[in-house]
Amino acid sequence: MGPPHVQEVPAVTTTPQAVRRASPRTRRPATPAVPDPSDGLLPRTEPVRLLDPDGTPLPPRDDYPEPPVEALREMYRRMVVGRRFDIQATALTKQGRLAVYPSSRGQEACQVGAVLALRDTDWVFPTYRESMALTARGIDPVEVLTLLRGDWHCGYDPAQRHTAPQCTPLATQCVHAAGLAYGESYQGRDTVALAFIGDGATSEGDFHEGVNFAAVFKAPVVYFVQNNKYAISVPLSRQTAAPSLAYKGVGYGVPSEQVDGNDPVAVLAVLNRAVEHARSGKGPFLVEAHTYRMEPHTNADDATRYRDAEEVEAWRDRDPVARLETYLRARGVLDDAAVAAIADEAEAYAAALRDRMNAQPTVDPLSLFEHVYAEPTPQLVEQREQVRAELAAARDEEGDA
Repeated sequence: MGPPHVQEVPAVTTTPQAVRRASPRTRRPATPAVPDPSDGLLPRTEPVRLLDPDGTPLPPRDDYPEPPVEALREMYRRMVVGRRFDIQATALTKQGRLAVYPSSRGQEACQVGAVLALRDTDWVFPTYRESMALTARGIDPVEVLTLLRGDWHCGYDPAQRHTAPQCTPLATQCVHAAGLAYGESYQGRDTVALAFIGDGATSEGDFHEGVNFAAVFKAPVVYFVQNNKYAISVPLSRQTAAPSLAYKGVGYGVPSEQVDGNDPVAVLAVLNRAVEHARSGKGPFLVEAHTYRMEPHTNADDATRYRDAEEVEAWRDRDPVARLETYLRARGVLDDAAVAAIADEAEAYAAALRDRMNAQPTVDPLSLFEHVYAEPTPQLVEQREQVRAELAAARDEEGDA
């Protein structure tokens, strides 16, 4: 008879890790979760929107409460007047009264919303496209257009208006805004600076330097990017591979947001929050508005070379002025009489601008040589005297005639 059957038990290999798991007394405490460094910095994955394109209100949201209806009605008025100003300025360019004019038609919500979110004591740093914003700020339209007329100065007093000269070099205003805002904060004032930026300017070094400085020193700046899809003729896809331009803020520790730039209610709500963030000592804030310029880059541009009519028409259906008008009518704070009165105001504004711009300005050709050097060079003095002699000869010829 053979030996009894003995069932073999597989050997168990005990590792140090298994011992630690098996013995509660030797278990190490759990490693605390590492905070997400991007928490509070990233924008929403979709642009903030409070109105549908047809003007229908969307459900209210706690993060961006709707601005007071009185502010929205004033926003509508300034947008209508601003659009009429823009159309008139474009016509003046065609008539030879302006050397160049960059239209902001289609971007009215951004132009006016930015101004309404600020106090008169806050500073604005515009690009060359912000003529509508400056008139909405209350600056004389002829003074606004002086630079675009070919004068050597900006036309208005920047210190009095708390508005920097319109900036033609891309993104240099980003550094200027950071410096002024930091200086104001250093002196104990609660001034906010808002810098307008185009999508193309976010590719410039000055944009990155300005945002980085503002973040490090917690300068109260709002960087407001109007993404109108084209840097002159270069589409956004050739500017960046980022999900949106608002994501550029996280690299500098700057909270950011993106907003439907053709939704006036959302634009004002987002900018109100951004300005309050900066004013309360929390540092800069970056806002990207998704919008579209309906006209060419300037009167010297042929936009048909890089975009088709179907694209333009699709954006025409998102008109910010019509969008806000529909909403305010539904709220009962705007009717036919009010709309007509605002339209009449806009027409009178354009007529006055047209009459004043048709008056030929008196200029002194010798002023061309002023403010070139603190001490004029011999060559400049020689050129000035040549012009002086030519002017004198022309006067003598007129006298003889």
